Amino acid sequence: MSSTHFGFETVDENDKQRRVRGVFDSVAPNYDVMNDLMSMGLHRAWKAYTVLVSGVREGSRVLDIAGGTGDLALAFAKKVGKSGQVVHTDINEAMLRTGRDRLIDAGVTLPTFVCDAEKLPFPDDHFDVVSVAFGLRNMTHKDAALAEMRRVLKPRGKLLVLEFSKVAKPLEKAYDWYSFNVLPRLGKLVAGDDASYRYLAESIRMHPGQQELKTLMHKVGFGHVDYHNMTGGVVALHVGIRC
Repeated sequence: MSSTHFGFETVDENDKQRRVRGVFDSVAPNYDVMNDLMSMGLHRAWKAYTVLVSGVREGSRVLDIAGGTGDLALAFAKKVGKSGQVVHTDINEAMLRTGRDRLIDAGVTLPTFVCDAEKLPFPDDHFDVVSVAFGLRNMTHKDAALAEMRRVLKPRGKLLVLEFSKVAKPLEKAYDWYSFNVLPRLGKLVAGDDASYRYLAESIRMHPGQQELKTLMHKVGFGHVDYHNMTGGVVALHVGIRC
C-alpha cells in the first residue's frame, strides 16, 4: 500500500481522500465566516488579484477546480458574460452544495460538477483558464492533478494556483504561533471543530513551497511559470501557461 500525508500524519493513500472529505464536510457550513476571520478578510483581496491576473474576459471559458463556496466562480461569471462559461467543480459535495446555493442566491446559475481533479471529466484543449484556490494542497497526487489541468487547457491557456505557501523568514515564528494556537481555538469557537482547523494548518506546512511548486508545474508540461507572493508569502499565486 502506498502512503501519503494527512497533515503531519502518515496515512494510506486510499484513506486520505475520505479523511479530507470529512474535514470539508465539517467546515462547509462555516467556511466563508471562518475564511474572513482567519485571514482578517484578506482572502477577498487574494482572490480579486487572481481574477485580475487571469485576464478572463467576455466569452472566456473557465474551469474552477475545488471551487467550494463559489467566490472565484462568481467573480469569473461576472467577467465572461453571457457568451462565456464558468464550470464550478469540487470533489466535496457539501462544499459544492453550499457554493451552488450561494451562487443561486446571487442570481447566477453555473454548470456544477462533483469531480476529482486527478481525473477531470472534460475534453482536451477545452478551457481558456483553469483555477484552483486553496485546494491543491489537499490533493493526493499533485502532479497528476496539475497534468490534468494542463490537458483540459487550450494551447496558451492559463492555470492559476492560489495557495498557502512558505512565509518570509521573519514571519515564521508568529505565523506558526497563530496557526497552531489561535486557528484551532477559532475553529472550536465558531465551527465547533478544532481538529479540522489543526489539519488545515498542518496541510499548509506539508505543501510544496513556491519554487518547488513552480518546478512541479514545469515538470508536468507548463512552459512559462511564475509566482506572485502576497502578504509576506502567506499566500502565493502561481501562474502557468500551457505551451
